[in-house]
Amino acid sequence: MKHADPHSPVSFFANVARLPQKGLPVVIEADAAQRAALAEEHGLLSVEAYRAELLVASWKRNGVKVSGRVEADITQACIVTLDPVEAHIDEPVEALLLPEDSKLGRQGFEGGGEILLDADGPDSPETFSGDTIDVGALAEQFFGLAINPYPRKSGASLDAGGETEAVENEFQQKLRSLLGKS
Repeated sequence: MKHADPHSPVSFFANVARLPQKGLPVVIEADAAQRAALAEEHGLLSVEAYRAELLVASWKRNGVKVSGRVEADITQACIVTLDPVEAHIDEPVEALLLPEDSKLGRQGFEGGGEILLDADGPDSPETFSGDTIDVGALAEQFFGLAINPYPRKSGASLDAGGETEAVENEFQQKLRSLLGKS
């Protein structure tokens, strides 16, 4: 039976109520079961390695900054040939989080106040409730965004051979007939 709550296969709950001054280092190394769950969740053939190295630190008065990187070795199916395509992911992780009841978050977004954001920096702060943040799920989000949505084996192309006239696929033919255009 699957869990009703959407826990990440690599969930790691960091207590942010009392963070050390230098921050709390978190290392998540996925085991075989976690890697299999990640592969299934992200539509991959397999995940050979997954490691997230994060630093959970205080930010502003009661916010939290999570920074670090997530690295993984994955195998996907080529979108042309369906052959396995190996890829390495090395993605920076950077996120700002504020408690749900934080005035900083509310003022910035509702009260017309300004929160200055760096275009190349982290996105606007997300909120969390309670004293813990699932930094594992956060790292997994960055992992998911780094996956190539259209993996291709080198040399594989989508063109239909040497024909100069474009060949319609079945979907395009159905669409054309639905639209009543010839």
